[in-house]
Amino acid sequence: MGTYSVSLQSVMTDVGLRAEYLPKPAEELRISCADVNRPGLALSGYFDYFDNDRIQILGKSEYGFLANLSAEVRVKRLEQLASRCPPAVLVTRDLEIFPELRAACETYGVPLLRTSDNTANCTASLLSFLGVQLAPRVTRHGVLVEVYGEGVLLVGDSGIGKSETAIELVKRGHRLIADDAVEIRRVSSKTLVGNAPENIRHFIELRGVGIVNARRIFGMGAIKQTEKIDMVIRMEPWDPTRTYDRMGLENEYANILGISVPQVTIPITPGRNLAIIIEVAAMNNRQKKMGYNAAEELMHNLGMDTDGDAPFSGA
Repeated sequence: MGTYSVSLQSVMTDVGLRAEYLPKPAEELRISCADVNRPGLALSGYFDYFDNDRIQILGKSEYGFLANLSAEVRVKRLEQLASRCPPAVLVTRDLEIFPELRAACETYGVPLLRTSDNTANCTASLLSFLGVQLAPRVTRHGVLVEVYGEGVLLVGDSGIGKSETAIELVKRGHRLIADDAVEIRRVSSKTLVGNAPENIRHFIELRGVGIVNARRIFGMGAIKQTEKIDMVIRMEPWDPTRTYDRMGLENEYANILGISVPQVTIPITPGRNLAIIIEVAAMNNRQKKMGYNAAEELMHNLGMDTDGDAPFSGA
């Protein structure tokens, strides 16, 4: 994992910002911090712990404070702010730009932006966009599909049948997000979002057939750009020496970017309908998230402790 950045032009386009002053084209300016700041204390002269990497937002409160300062003090405070060279200064509510603010931004080469949106909404939009674009990320070998609204990440060795299973799921009405390489981003402390790298988006490799474009073959309804990762299904060849979970009482997790994601291991044998198994696994995972566990109910009905052994064995 490394440090990521996004162009100021992308931020302006997504959030709906207008440029009042740019020292260079917005495509060449980069934003690398997912946080923003309202510099209330900084405008009062307190710059300890000031983060130079954050976009600085000036709203109605900041403007009211600046308006009550003398012209001399206002110039000093705005120059102190601009001299820290933040990635941009943003004025909300289409407030009139102070001449002192424009002059300070031009002197220190700080982009000056404005928006008609109110401060709270603009801040929320910025945090949402930057949180996704600058999130820690990792690329995993696998296939990501949406099954009944659940984001399912299929992992396993090459040739195990992940892409073939994804095609079968798409034919059954589910959606493909990524094949072969899944770019996973940690967008919050609890949420992972996956998507396909742009250059291979919508393409699937089928051994013996070649490369196919899922969007063109199955239509727009068969694909999706991004999806939250709700569970991981590990596909592996059947190992007769291994004991597989029969009841579903054991909780297995995969750690991705520091987040534990529920994981199910499915042994592959000839004749198993993997698409149906994955559909059931996705629905069962949703039930567990809603507080229902079928295995625990069965054990309770049989009068057995869920920590005990399974009451029966079958084929």
